[in-house]
Amino acid sequence: MNPPMPSLPSSATETRMVDMVFPDQATHYGVLFGGQALRMMDMSAFITASRYTRPNVVTASSERVDFHIPVRQGQLVELVGRVVSTGRTSLTVEVEMFAEELLTGARALCTRGRFIMVALDEHHKSTPVPPLAPEPT
Repeated sequence: MNPPMPSLPSSATETRMVDMVFPDQATHYGVLFGGQALRMMDMSAFITASRYTRPNVVTASSERVDFHIPVRQGQLVELVGRVVSTGRTSLTVEVEMFAEELLTGARALCTRGRFIMVALDEHHKSTPVPPLAPEPT
């Protein structure tokens, strides 16, 4: 008997995560440290890539990351990671970070960046990833 295949989420190419900015993540100005934002975004890229490929993945590089507006202490942060392209053993995940006011729901795009992830086999060698299916038209 074959083991059951894992079922894919409704959108295997997208992951959404929500977090909150607490005082230990903020500068003395009350805004999220850039390094904390990058950590959250890299984690989102890792989870997105892992769900898409299922083998282990590591961050190979990050491309341009643009900080549009600051995220304030006490705001919610929604991270939306999307697989936007694949290579033979790598995939590119775009991550958008939105700030949301907890009480009003007002939202704004704060940060956007791309992360290149590489899939690894059990010997820590790069391994092929599934090709990205074209968007239905």
